[in-house]
Amino acid sequence: MLKIGLLGVGAIGRTIASAIDQKQINAGLVALADQDRERAASLSAELSNRPPVVSIEEMIDRCDLAVEAASQAALPEFVPRGLARRRDMLIMSVGGLLGHQDWFRQAEDNGCRIYVPSGAIAGLDGIKSASIGRIEAAELTSRKPVAALRGSKYVIDRGINLDALREDTVIFEGVAEEAARAFPATSNVAASLRLAVDPSAAVCVRVVAVPGGNENVHEIRVKGEFGRLTMRVENVPSKSNPRTSQLAAFSAIATLKNLTSSLRVGT
Repeated sequence: MLKIGLLGVGAIGRTIASAIDQKQINAGLVALADQDRERAASLSAELSNRPPVVSIEEMIDRCDLAVEAASQAALPEFVPRGLARRRDMLIMSVGGLLGHQDWFRQAEDNGCRIYVPSGAIAGLDGIKSASIGRIEAAELTSRKPVAALRGSKYVIDRGINLDALREDTVIFEGVAEEAARAFPATSNVAASLRLAVDPSAAVCVRVVAVPGGNENVHEIRVKGEFGRLTMRVENVPSKSNPRTSQLAAFSAIATLKNLTSSLRVGT
């Protein structure tokens, strides 16, 4: 049975842990790690097998697959440790992978796999297929409730008064790499799209603040040799974290189920 270690016990981490505990995934949760050990211990006490709360290093040592559900800030410690121990990894804070081609090269050299779930969007399988041919344009428009943007580095640095907005307002336009730096807690969709599209094609991102909104809405448009693709997903935010869409947690569970299943559907 696949042994899973989990870093991060926030909204997504708790959902993943519960899914493993309820046997939705043919795997065992062998260790938890989190900066807040008390919160991790509380989660462990709710699970039937009571996985131990340990350091990141020990969690990686105990598992076959190390799952990150913490933050971009955790990746510079988490990923190199996992690679050094030749562990496969599943990464939820996808924005933190951009600009680290060295990690991908090391993973290939060490025989490791880095898994990136589709997160809060759909259509990545089609986009990966389309990228076998020429991609002419890839665009993402993310419409986010004010609550999901509050506290973002980009918003704070530019002194954007979100509470003063009375209508939908574009607060960011740029490429996916810039979006990942500007919104480290809410840019995983942009980063996943960037990784799915051929590196030679730019991925343009627009972030729209929506006063009174209660859904994270992502619209993707891709044009290329294959034709045209348009995708719109209206996500219900996690009850415990408005920055996280419920679909993102579900995508992690689906990826883990896919890894342990004899049938795999999709590209």
